[in-house]
Amino acid sequence: MIMVLPLAALLVACGSKTGGGTGGSSSDIRVVGSSTVYPFTTAVAEDFMRTNPGIRVTVESTGTGAGMKLFCDGVGSQYPDIEDASRQIKKSEYDGCVQKGAKTIIEVPVGIDGLTIIEGKDGPGMNLTQADIYKALAANPFGKGPNKAQTWKDVNPSLPAIKIRVLGPPPTSGTRDSLADLYLTKGCDTDPAMKALAKNNEDQHKQFCTKIREDGAYVEAGENDNLLVQKVSADPGTLGVLGFSYLEQNADKVRPVTIAGVAPSEATIADLSYPGARKLYIYVKGEHLQAKPKLRDFVAAYAKMWGKGGPLERRGLVPFGGADATAATQQATELKPLDPAGLK
Repeated sequence: MIMVLPLAALLVACGSKTGGGTGGSSSDIRVVGSSTVYPFTTAVAEDFMRTNPGIRVTVESTGTGAGMKLFCDGVGSQYPDIEDASRQIKKSEYDGCVQKGAKTIIEVPVGIDGLTIIEGKDGPGMNLTQADIYKALAANPFGKGPNKAQTWKDVNPSLPAIKIRVLGPPPTSGTRDSLADLYLTKGCDTDPAMKALAKNNEDQHKQFCTKIREDGAYVEAGENDNLLVQKVSADPGTLGVLGFSYLEQNADKVRPVTIAGVAPSEATIADLSYPGARKLYIYVKGEHLQAKPKLRDFVAAYAKMWGKGGPLERRGLVPFGGADATAATQQATELKPLDPAGLK
């Protein structure tokens, strides 16, 4: 999905590929990345261009992983200025940025989202645990052999005998990474042997806990979350995986699956009691800030819109509260470079 605001081509490729730190002479701003963050950044871009005539902001929904590759591929006006991300940047991605000359990466948390499991309005009213989801979707549950579960009842006798069919994000999506972290790994680690394996053999633990079966029970639905909603709403037995904002926008078509008895809402996501709660981010390329001073203004515009009662909350973003809100606003002003020491 690509939104060009207003009708405009992508930034003209005229900068150097590596080094230099010039970011090109164009004042236009190009954003790539997460389909979950896309509607929020689009809203900021629309407002920003109304108040900054002559500035073009291009927002592309590429998925977090694919966006990181584009973002980290170099410095210059042919490369993106900002990356939308539904998870934190990985250490390997950060290192890739540095190798290509993008050595100053600025992380700005913009709010909280809930990674929700949805079903159609006419669905069975599922209540799943993280362990149920793992047992249904893992390629090799607990390392005991290929997954043979065909129905949810095979996974948990208390669940209905409905065929397992889950539509979710592809590997390039940050939402897929969040699915692995928040649901699959947590479900896998309910087994003490798997929890112990994480300390003894990290690679094998990741293989057993995050590799998804490929026999049709899980269907990669691309980066178009609106299309995923349509498909789930048309099939009462199918579940879907997507961000909370899309659930809110389509409450007339789909409803949430409760996770361990907790339904996603702004309150349960804000206090992190909902198991699928996750932070959302934008990343700014520090080398582009001097050549494109409007980048600072764009981040400041984002911060003005992400608060309680603001335009982004009305679009489904859950605002930070307390110390997290203060820290995010401070970072949007100071734009301190990211310290890679804590990255995974």
